[in-house]
Amino acid sequence: MRGSHVTAEVSQEIVSTVSYLRHRAGFPIRESLRILGLPRATYFRWEVGSGKASRPQTVMPRGRYLLLEEREAIVAYKREHPEIGYRRLAYMMLDEGVVAVPPSSVHRVLKQAGLSSRWTGGDNKAHKKGFEQPKRVHEQWHSDIAYLNILGTNYFFISVLDGYSRYIVHHEVRLDMTTTDVEIVMERALAKLPTGSPRPRLITDNGSQYISAQFKAYLRERKVSHSRSRPRHPQSNGKVERFHKSLKRECVRVTAMADLEEARRLIAKYVEQYNTRRLHCALNYLTPADYLKGNEHVQYRLKERKTALATAAHRRRAYWQNTDQIRGLETDPDQVSTPILLLIPGSKKSHFN
Repeated sequence: MRGSHVTAEVSQEIVSTVSYLRHRAGFPIRESLRILGLPRATYFRWEVGSGKASRPQTVMPRGRYLLLEEREAIVAYKREHPEIGYRRLAYMMLDEGVVAVPPSSVHRVLKQAGLSSRWTGGDNKAHKKGFEQPKRVHEQWHSDIAYLNILGTNYFFISVLDGYSRYIVHHEVRLDMTTTDVEIVMERALAKLPTGSPRPRLITDNGSQYISAQFKAYLRERKVSHSRSRPRHPQSNGKVERFHKSLKRECVRVTAMADLEEARRLIAKYVEQYNTRRLHCALNYLTPADYLKGNEHVQYRLKERKTALATAAHRRRAYWQNTDQIRGLETDPDQVSTPILLLIPGSKKSHFN
């Protein structure tokens, strides 16, 4: 028998029986405890208190249980960004120091609050990989042309995207989409290459501008290799096409643009946000600018997030394991102590934990 597995009622009965046998029958306490298999120290501790002290039946919340302040912060942040899915939302809040919780917890809170928790990262269908994925910055570039209808007039968005970081190296909204227009955009993109960097391989579709003899001669002169996607296989150039979809859905179709100059200004503002602030689901919910700085910076950012989550979980667990606070919740909810103020390493804000 082990004292920790005995209820208060049983311990009282044991003390009473052992005491009766000793005084009425002269049966030694030592023999009684040997038969029961009960340690002497445990028995004499029970004897002093007339049995094992009863403990309140409490449920100890686990370390992953969120605080009320954290739940309210998640709901409030979602209301400010209703169009963003729960995964990107979780990492945005983590980076901004609003609250440090994993995406699964954000999904659960939003579902309980009756808010949309849709994931904007696409479906899970298997797609062909197309070209072999790049291992470094500026190894592969993608280029394509998108139509922009602004006030009934068609303009042409020509861009160059880095395949490793998804960073928009250069873009322009032009009046035409001739081979010369594409060459101008490409030339200005090449001018932004870091000094000493090798020339990237260019990946495009089979548009007339990209397969013309003029463009072939231009790339040969610039020492840029060129690969074209297979017909009816858009996945090969899907990175830049996916960016064009985001550009139209998040900027062009939801923003009033009075003329071409305003369109260029607003689109440039969106591209800057896409490159430096918008978290990308294909980049571990970091920004293209993070990946443009290289793998060492990416690993640092991921480790920084992991540390922030671990710190928040540790503080949260310590809060819930505070016995006095738990008893306060059971007896008088109005006397619950103030939650711990948590500072996330590397963040500019603080949040309650």
